[in-house]
Amino acid sequence: MTSDTFAPKRPFSIAQLCSALAVGACAVIWGEAVQAEEHQETITSHGYSFYGDLSYPADFPHFNYVNPEAPKGGEISISTLGTFDSMNPYSRKGRGGVLSTVMYESLLGEGVGGESAPADVYSEYYCLLCKSVEYPETKDWVVFHMRPEARFSNGDPVTAHDIAFSHNLLLEQGLKSYADYVRKQIPKVEVIDDYTIKFYFTEGISRRSLIEQVGGVPAWSKKWYDETGARLDESRLETSPGSGAYMINSVDVNRRIVYKRNPDYWGKDLPFNVGRNNFDAIRVEYFGDENSAFEAFKSGEYTFRNEGNSKQWATAYDFPKVEDGFVVKEEIPDGSPPSPAGIVFNLGREVLQDKRVREAVSLAFNFEWINESLQYGLFKQRASFTQDTPLMAMGMPEGPELALLQRLGDVISPEMLTEEVRLPHTSNADRLFDRRNARAAMKLLDDAGWAVGDDGKRRNAQGEPLKLTFLLNSAGSATLSAVIENFMSNLSSFGIDAVLEKVDSSQYTARERDRDYDMVYDQYAAFLGTGTGLSQRYGSEAASYSLFNPAGLASPMVDAIIEASLRAETREEEEAAMMALDRALRHEFIMIPAWYNDVYWTAYYDQYDHPEDQPAYALGYLDFWWYDADKAEKLRAAGALR
Repeated sequence: MTSDTFAPKRPFSIAQLCSALAVGACAVIWGEAVQAEEHQETITSHGYSFYGDLSYPADFPHFNYVNPEAPKGGEISISTLGTFDSMNPYSRKGRGGVLSTVMYESLLGEGVGGESAPADVYSEYYCLLCKSVEYPETKDWVVFHMRPEARFSNGDPVTAHDIAFSHNLLLEQGLKSYADYVRKQIPKVEVIDDYTIKFYFTEGISRRSLIEQVGGVPAWSKKWYDETGARLDESRLETSPGSGAYMINSVDVNRRIVYKRNPDYWGKDLPFNVGRNNFDAIRVEYFGDENSAFEAFKSGEYTFRNEGNSKQWATAYDFPKVEDGFVVKEEIPDGSPPSPAGIVFNLGREVLQDKRVREAVSLAFNFEWINESLQYGLFKQRASFTQDTPLMAMGMPEGPELALLQRLGDVISPEMLTEEVRLPHTSNADRLFDRRNARAAMKLLDDAGWAVGDDGKRRNAQGEPLKLTFLLNSAGSATLSAVIENFMSNLSSFGIDAVLEKVDSSQYTARERDRDYDMVYDQYAAFLGTGTGLSQRYGSEAASYSLFNPAGLASPMVDAIIEASLRAETREEEEAAMMALDRALRHEFIMIPAWYNDVYWTAYYDQYDHPEDQPAYALGYLDFWWYDADKAEKLRAAGALR
């Protein structure tokens, strides 16, 4: 699916699932032995949250937002742009197929497609492959008691040996930024017995995100990897069996992928799964460009579209099937913070390390004109990394946030304490080239040593031209392409040698991974709370190579705030740190913030239903929507669907 905003809006990695089963007698005896050994009380629960406050009790029948009577059956089909040559998304090599992680579950589960589950709460994690989780108040270690009934799709049991293998495989053959970080946090994993596994955490570090970190590791079959000799860091179409509700049905490279619901799925009757995993099949259709994808939707080649292109939403949904009621066009509220998307600066480029240059470049971006002229006035401009949430920094720091910043001392930029939080500049909506902003940009460039020559081009004292390249995926949104072309035109007017490089999807993926660009339209992950994932995305240690940090941000100030957030002992302290982090990231100015939408634009053939009250943190069309066979038959009888 395409989007003006590059990708759907989601908070960073939330893996959640649930169980209503109590701990058995053997687990109780074992837990008592552990208590005696460790000389401290242990907490045993059906799920985990850092503060211990789970919204769902152990005996809950289903999540509050699902339809427990939702029928099973039918197919939902979606689209995506570009190509794929691998079904292994855990490697830097190759381009992974859409939803190619959907087969795999973890001890603490998540929704279909990586969405939140449960989707009506945040930072709560519930047992899936485990039946209970046990840990001391100090959170020095965690024990997962697994479900003996859990099975891979080939019928093999999912055991603690598979979990330990998967954890170690990620450290040995997974992404370097992930492995380097996790290895320092988790020094030891111990298989107690076939269905009991214990993780130990490094002494003296924050306990934030550690339990959910190990609980979110995908479960891979050790037996399959041993027998095949496959590696996690290779591109391949062959996949290991998963334990999830869906499995691969067919793969047609660069054309389509079909996933089918496993009729023998071991967990189909768990309370967590009531009202979920309702479709018999999920089909993904690949297209070379946005126009062909949209035409295919109109013809019924696929049946659900999460629209992100404002022009199409405003002008293109007037075809007969919409007018006749065969296709539903619906706006659904989105309660999650928008992904921090925008024009990202590669801070590894020397010219962009000067903040004055970045400030000047940003003034070429005219959001007001773009929104009115290219996006039909449908978007709002994003200012914050926690936009429209209570964690969004406002005005001057005060109260607990100010106290935190002052406590961190000299590592905090003085301007952070004395100036209001950074807001995007404003521009003239009537014309693309805003003369006021242009004058300010040119002064900044002059001050930074990039003078204008007789030919109108800017050069430094060594006579080198100020050249900036923008990497753009040619298969992306036509509207996004127009936005960037106009932005680059303004840069040229500033005397900058602005070069737009449009490349195909495979080249784009390779160059983006290698950070081979000056600027790119990309995104970070929004956050509603702290966690070790913040360090992987915004921290300095892996800044030079992390795939999650496209700007290469390495800021001691940001590091200090993240560390303070990880050591917060109350929600008030955590929220103050998150507000300070938002303020700091905006101060560092690693990207030009783009636009956002606080509703989902959905269009679908009228054969699907969803809960009347949508949960805040997921659209859930693959997860808890369902198929209405009677409606589908009417569409076919009317010739609206094949």
